[in-house]
Amino acid sequence: MTRETHAVYVISVAAEIAGVHPQTLRIYERRGLLQPARTSGGNRRYSNADIQRLQRIAELAEMGMNLEGIRQVLELESEVARLSNEVIRLHQELAQAITDTGRRGRYELVPLRQAVAVFGKKPSIFEEEE
Repeated sequence: MTRETHAVYVISVAAEIAGVHPQTLRIYERRGLLQPARTSGGNRRYSNADIQRLQRIAELAEMGMNLEGIRQVLELESEVARLSNEVIRLHQELAQAITDTGRRGRYELVPLRQAVAVFGKKPSIFEEEE
């Protein structure tokens, strides 16, 4: 578990850091905007990542978005981040494949010989052949 995702803050501390009321955190959780960790006793624990998410929610709310709009924006931002990471990974794999191919050299490539067939117009029975 990284420092960002280690859930250490109780609801009152998380709400104070984020600048919202603790009841607001409960509402966000019910609406699917936030999923805090739970202790074995069922108490909520918030991580630094949760606090950052709360701050992003507050920014979007200040812009006039309703909770459903905020949920959709957060979902899309998460998808963009996931796809960006995938693009980076694929670029790295491609660079590695190019490097590996360069190391092997051109001599491992086998030329492909194909006959070229030219298709022409066949004379019809009504046309004279030359």
